[in-house]
Amino acid sequence: MDIFLTAGIVLGLSSGFSPGPLTTLVISQSLQYGAREGVKVALAPCITDLPIILVSVFALTRLGNFQTILGFISILGGIFLVYLAYLSFKTTKLDVNIKLTDPQSLGKGTLVNFLNPGPYLFWLTIGAPNVVEAWSHSPLVAAGFLGGFYICLIGGKMSLAVIAANSRQLLAGRMYAYVMRILGGLLLILAFIMLREGVLFLNLLGP
Repeated sequence: MDIFLTAGIVLGLSSGFSPGPLTTLVISQSLQYGAREGVKVALAPCITDLPIILVSVFALTRLGNFQTILGFISILGGIFLVYLAYLSFKTTKLDVNIKLTDPQSLGKGTLVNFLNPGPYLFWLTIGAPNVVEAWSHSPLVAAGFLGGFYICLIGGKMSLAVIAANSRQLLAGRMYAYVMRILGGLLLILAFIMLREGVLFLNLLGP
């Protein structure tokens, strides 16, 4: 499987299942109003992420001495992935504080995701560099990365919505922790790859 497609899938699954403001809202809306409302929240990145991606890619491709900057960004991205892996390993359950409000699920999800610094940090340090590098191979490769990422991101959160609506005990049980540990291990592998690429961009390994 292509490395960029694989990276998109792993990152998408990790983002889809990881605890965070949007995931908590997906679960909360699903528990209160059913899976349909949770699915609406899961679709929020389709609305909020495009401007973030465009700005991040534009900034990276217009900066001078791009290879050096990309090296530092790749290293920062690798460190960020290590942090995400750490969060995955320490996850034992997903705590959800339920508040009875009107659904307005898509609007809530869009606002929560747009105000969350996580997507901005992800695309500046991990997502955009991967898109730029994938595009240098071919637009199809870049599309594979983005497609794999968003299918797994949205699909992961949609599956949490269905699980929350139909089986609260399963979500709170050990299976969630096991899934997060597997994803944490995959994130560590991706972190190693990004750190190595950053070192190579900076020519720290020598000729």
